[in-house]
Formats: sequence, C-alpha cells, structure tokens
Amino acid sequence: MENIQVTLPGGQSMEVRRGIRIDELMAPTDGKKRDVVAAKVDGHLVDLSNALENNCAVEWISADSPEGLDVLRHSTAHLMAQAVQSLFPGTQVTIGPTIENGFYYDFKRAEPFSQDELEKIEKRMAELAQAKLSITREEVARGEAIEMFRKMGENYKVEIIEGIPEDTVSLYRQGDWVDLCRGPHVPSTNALRAFKLTGVAGAYWRGNEQNEMLQRIYGTAWHSKDALKEHLRLLEEAKKRDHRKLGRELDLFSFQPIAPASPFFHPKGTVVYNELIAYVRRLYRRYGYEEVITPQILDVELWHRSGHYDHYRDNMYFTRVDEREFGVKPMNCPGHTFIYASKKRSYRDLPLRIADFGRLHRYERSGVTSGLTRVRSFSQDDAHIFCAPEQIETEISDLIKMLREVYRTFQFNEMQVKLSTRPKDFIGNPEIWEKAEAALAQALHHEGIEYQVNPGDGAFYGPKIDFVVLDALKRGWQLATMQLDFFLPERFELVYTAAAGNEERPVMIHRALLGSIERFMGILIEHCAGAFPLWLAPVQVRILTVTDDHKEYGKKVFEQLRDQGWRVELDGRNEKLGYKIREAQMAKIPYAVVIGDKEVAAETLAPRRRGGENLAPTPLVDFIRRLESEVAQETGAA
Repeated sequence: MENIQVTLPGGQSMEVRRGIRIDELMAPTDGKKRDVVAAKVDGHLVDLSNALENNCAVEWISADSPEGLDVLRHSTAHLMAQAVQSLFPGTQVTIGPTIENGFYYDFKRAEPFSQDELEKIEKRMAELAQAKLSITREEVARGEAIEMFRKMGENYKVEIIEGIPEDTVSLYRQGDWVDLCRGPHVPSTNALRAFKLTGVAGAYWRGNEQNEMLQRIYGTAWHSKDALKEHLRLLEEAKKRDHRKLGRELDLFSFQPIAPASPFFHPKGTVVYNELIAYVRRLYRRYGYEEVITPQILDVELWHRSGHYDHYRDNMYFTRVDEREFGVKPMNCPGHTFIYASKKRSYRDLPLRIADFGRLHRYERSGVTSGLTRVRSFSQDDAHIFCAPEQIETEISDLIKMLREVYRTFQFNEMQVKLSTRPKDFIGNPEIWEKAEAALAQALHHEGIEYQVNPGDGAFYGPKIDFVVLDALKRGWQLATMQLDFFLPERFELVYTAAAGNEERPVMIHRALLGSIERFMGILIEHCAGAFPLWLAPVQVRILTVTDDHKEYGKKVFEQLRDQGWRVELDGRNEKLGYKIREAQMAKIPYAVVIGDKEVAAETLAPRRRGGENLAPTPLVDFIRRLESEVAQETGAA
C-alpha cells in the first residue's frame, strides 16, 4: 500500500500507510490522549477516527480549546437526546446545536418536561457516559437515511434530510442510538465528564411561530468539573445581577402590557439614562460633533430610496397620514443625508460629524425581546461622519481614542476587535473597498489594537469594525461599531467640491459607542451589579438622622448638598439606625451619612461608604470636596 507524508503538531513529519486513522498517530505522550477530542486536517475539523488518504498536516484539538469545547458540547447534546429517548420512548428529536457556553436540543413530546425529569435525564446521561459507548460516523445514501428515520417515527429528521441537496448524509451512532449530524464528535461517551442541564423552554419548530411548539432542554458542558463548577458559580452570580431583577429592586424601570418590549423609565432610572446621554454630550464637545434632531416619521419614499424598505421593512412600523404612507424611523442615517445635502459642501467642511439621540422604533418578535437588551423603542448615541476617503484613517483613529476613553470610564477593561471585509454582494468600486479596508486596518495597527479579520462579513455598503467588551462575569457584549458606507452617499447623490474644483462623493461613517442607551444601561447594571459609580448613581448620598432631634441639622445638610447639584435624600424616619443603614446598602447608594448628637454638636458628618467602610467624621465642605474628587477620578476629569 502506498505511503503518505503527515506533518504532526510541532512540525515533525513522518511517513505512514495510506488510510491510517488519526488516533493511531497519537503517541501516549500526546498523553493527555484523553483530553484530545478531535483533530484538524489541513485546517478542517474532523473526528479522531478519520482515515488519512493524502499528504496532510494534522493538529490536535484539546478539550479545553474553543473548538474542543464546541465538540464536547455538541457530543453532550447527543448524549442528552439519547438519555431522553431511552427514558421517554416515543419522544422525537429535532435539532440540537451548540450555543455560547452550552447546547440545547428540541424535542417533540406530549407532556412538558418537569424539573424532576431533568434530574432523571442528567442521571441517565452520567450512566451512558460511564458506559464508554463508542461514537462512530457513517455515510449513507440520502434515500436510505430518509427510509430509516421514517421507520423510526422521526418525522422531523425526515423533513431535515429531505431539505439536504447532497446524495449522501452522515450519521453518528453511540450504542443503539443514532442521529443525523455533520460532526465531528468525541470518540467515546467517556470523554463527556462535566455537564449540567440548566432549564427547559418552549420553542417553535425551525424558529417559526407558525409551526408546532416543541420543548427545548438547555445544558452546559465543560472540559473539567472545576470549569463546570466555576461556570455554574458565574450563572448564579448572573442571576443576582440580572438587570430585570435589579431594575425592579432599585426602582429604575418597568415594562407594561400596554407597550410590549418598550421600557417605562422611573425617576431613578431616568437619572441614569440622562446622565449617560450627558456624558456622551460632553465627549461630543471635545471631539468636534454637532448634535441634530430629525423627524421620527418620514415618507415611505425615503425608505425606498435608502433600501430599508426592501431589506428591513419587516422590522419597521408604518402609518398613513393625508393619504401618504410613512415609516417610523428604525435608524437615523437616511435622515442625516438630508442635513448634509441641505447646502453646498466643500472639502473645507469635511469631516462633518453629526450626532442624534432621536427615538427609534424597531419591531422585534416577542420571542427575542429581553429586558432592556432587546427592545422595540430605544435611543442610540448615534452619529455619522461625512468625510473624504483620505480622511478615513484619521477619523477611525480618533473614534478609537474616544471609544477607549468611554470604556475606561465604565471599567470595561477587556476588549475584542473584529474587522469585517468586503462581502460577495458588495456595492461600489473594489479599489475603494481595498483602500477602506487598509485604512481601517492601519488605524487599528496605529492604535496598537490586536484584531481578528472576518473575511466577507462586512455590510454590503462597506467594511466595519466591531468592538466586543467583556463584563465583570467575562461575558462578551458587542457594543461599539464603526461602519464605512459608500452606498447611501451614492443613493442620495451626496457630493462635495474637492480642492481641484471637481465634485467628489463623500464616505459616510456610521458609528455608535454605547449603542442603544437602553441596552447599554442593562449591560452596565449587570456589570456593576447595580452599584453605579458615584457620578452615575441615581441617589448619590442619603442622610440618616438617628432621632427626631437631629432632623433640623439633617435638613440643613440636605439642602446644601441639593443646592450644589448633588442627588441626595433625607431619611428622617423614626426607625432604628441599623435598619436605615441596611436599607441604604440594599439601595446601593454610594454614601450614607449618619447624623447624631456628636455630628450636630460639631457640625460634622459621619459618612459611610457603600460596602460598609466607616469614614472619619468630617465637615460638610470637606465631604463635598471628597465627592467632587471621586467624580473627577471616575469620569477621567481629574
């Protein structure tokens, strides 16, 4: 038999027989043999049982790598489906993909799964894992697979296979259980050692609300029990930090049936909301932005011209006025082109940076709305920069500086960056695209930012940079985006007079740093667990009097703080001091100020920081200086 040449991890090359299985190449010292769950052959992820037929390079995929975890979770989804069908015969399986940090599988069963049944399923999964069932792949003719699943009563699998154009499909077997799947999978159920089922929910078949409702079981899987334990700890912490829970407890916002998925901000929540906008406005003054206000309802002709009617109308709201059809704006950009075009522009006017906090409305299906992070009514720190092509790099560099300042302020200390390049269905000149992509890459390089390239993932109108921040629980949130647009300037015939006197087309940069204020606020609440920094806290100081004898001095301190612009409350109730302090702590107020006999006599305050630290008694003027210093430090104004 003819031999082939295989390059192993580390660069070692060896000659082996054609048809050798990948796992036969693994030396005991790749020892952690048990921790290798798959391999890559010339960059393609495959099972360890895969046979090698040609010269190639092989890489091991360890269980704790991102790709290895994905294989583990996919295999654990199969393990769960096998357990379900062994415990509840007649249950049909549908689809079971991996998701961030876990997996799910959708089942067709007449009765809903109970919590007790989830525990039984998990126990059965553990038994199947300990049974060390081999997981094997086989290729079968499409028609044969259809017939097999039809006999098994797996109608959903039949529908899936009927939609596959290839002549053959791949199946995976473990013990007496089989499923349709592309793979790859771990070699044995024994590799699945750390998993937990986390919940059950309803889900429509193929995500279409016109289809039948199925039951979705969620789970998580990890490479070790310690990693699973840490993940479950973070899940519990996430429950405590859930912005929907904290929003109620801190009286920040609520949702009402009369306006689905559209938040009602209460006074304290409105303070936070407005302070976020005020913070961005201060940045705008320093970075050369001009704020505008544009209409919320515009003639549908605008949306036809911008392309949104063709590509986005299912997410828009429409109304009729005086026999004309209007669309409620889901974004500001088309309206901003009219401000640009309202007068003749010269190269001397560029870049033109305009910002808009206008209210936006998008129809989101009820199944995907979620607290503040996915709503139908919202505002963005939205801005558009009209510039000459040669100004792109400088503008992006300035945007990155601005973005870094914002994220430092909110203590998002870790960031991931993605550069998305020209897709297949792009518009415009390929040469301009290449220059634009190079300008974005150069700006990132100039700022010392490492980034990942997403080939072909740009918008049809231009390349973009997306910024993902990691919160206190290491969860990733895509916040800022910077998108180059050659499309709208062309559609709306925007021009400027160049230095040579000819007319040129500007480039439009779409950018948001916080994104939706609603979504950012939800993320921030969870990031800081509702304990807002002093400058952003809805109530910055609460004054606590010990007895009625201290109310007069307490009121005097309250008025002085209020008159200097501090957000302050006076708690003069006839309650025990310990009770008042606990309430201030539960309300996550940065400072509780105690006033008793000593403070009245000396005309001082006894401040107590959120978290329990008692500070030395201090005159009011010194306390105010402390507050001012803390705010300046938090906002970078120190």
